[in-house]
Amino acid sequence: MERFIPGPDTQRQYRDTLGAYATGVTVVTVASPESPVGMTANSFASVSLDPPLVLWSPARNSSRFAAMTGAERFAIHVLGAGEMDLALRFARSGRAFDGVAMEPCPNGPPLLGEGWIARLLCQRVAVHDGGDHAIVIGRVEEAARREGPPLIFAGGAYGDFSPAG
Repeated sequence: MERFIPGPDTQRQYRDTLGAYATGVTVVTVASPESPVGMTANSFASVSLDPPLVLWSPARNSSRFAAMTGAERFAIHVLGAGEMDLALRFARSGRAFDGVAMEPCPNGPPLLGEGWIARLLCQRVAVHDGGDHAIVIGRVEEAARREGPPLIFAGGAYGDFSPAG
C-alpha cells in the first residue's frame, strides 16, 4: 500500500487512486448560439429523488466550459457498452455531432438518437465552485431508459459491465 497526501507533486498518484472507482460514461449536450456542444463526462451523480436532481462537473480548462455552465438546459446521455467511439468523439471535440443520429428537441438541448441507455433532460438550478471544475446541478424534467449494459470507465480505460444473474 502506498500512502501520500494529495497535492501538486502527487497529482498522478491521486488520479490513479480515483481511477480505482469505476464510473459510468456520459455525454452532456447543450445548445449554444453558434451550434450544439457536447462533452464526455464521468463526473455524474444523482443528488436527490425529491425533487429529482443530478449533478455533473465540467473542467474549467475546457474550451466548452462557458457553454456547459451557461446553458439553462442540458441533456445527460448515459452511454451503453460498446459506445467507446462515441465517448472518445465527444472527449476530443464539443462539435462532434457530424454523422451522429439526433432526435428533435424544440427549444432544448441537442439529443443523441443512438448510443445511450439512459437520458435525462435537465433545467440548470445551480452552478457551484469545485476547484478546477464546476459542479452543475440540474432538475430532471424528463427521463428515458433503454435496456442494455453501461459503458464503464476505470483505471484510465473503457469497458463494460453486465450484472451477474
